Amino acid sequence: MEKEPALETRCSTDLQDKWIEIQDSLKKKMKIEDDFNWKIPTTEVQNLEEKTENSDSCGAILKYVGGVDLSFSKADPSIACATLVVLDLNTLQVVYEDFSIVKLHTPYIPGFLAFREVLFMNFSFQFLFVNLYHFVEIFRCMGLACHLGVLANIPTVGIGKNLHHVDGLNQSRVRQLLAGEGNSSKDVFTLIGDSGSTLGAAMRSTQDASKPIFISVGHRVSLSSAIKIVKLSCRFRVPEPIRQ
Repeated sequence: MEKEPALETRCSTDLQDKWIEIQDSLKKKMKIEDDFNWKIPTTEVQNLEEKTENSDSCGAILKYVGGVDLSFSKADPSIACATLVVLDLNTLQVVYEDFSIVKLHTPYIPGFLAFREVLFMNFSFQFLFVNLYHFVEIFRCMGLACHLGVLANIPTVGIGKNLHHVDGLNQSRVRQLLAGEGNSSKDVFTLIGDSGSTLGAAMRSTQDASKPIFISVGHRVSLSSAIKIVKLSCRFRVPEPIRQ
């Protein structure tokens, strides 16, 4: 027997209300400033190994970064491959990878992506990149990277390749910003919405990149530190932990 549309709507509304309560609870625990005991290497990455050997345990150089992502089946969008890739930040070589085929039972609802995917991404790690489908996922200030970071209590950053309309920002407006006078030589642009809130940053990850990537803080890392780590992780447009 099919459910009555009114009942389905009420159930959906009740579920979203519950999710908002959970997001609000997690948001109270979220930290958008640096809270880690390792050091971010300088751009002279070739000296990383020497620095790591000379560092004490309280100030070790960040050596490994992980990336998590879900790739969906074209035949059945409820089937996905959850992937973890770990790279040596010095060499950008893969040192570990794992995947699992999973079935998702929760529908995608804008603003609540974490409730659909975070169960399959809950890895404990030193620093984690989270692949975002669209930058709009952070519009309630509790997107997938934030949600995962708080649950796992690890530093996380969200990476997006697309920007949908959020707080007055969209792809067209960002392109105008990038093409603006004096901006051709800049590689990082802070994204500030109409509300005055800093939503993240757009970054040209390589000199020949025609399109920026979008960076948003997740948990236990500031935007400035997130940008530094992302820069160290890029060979091409998309950071290696996500691209791999």
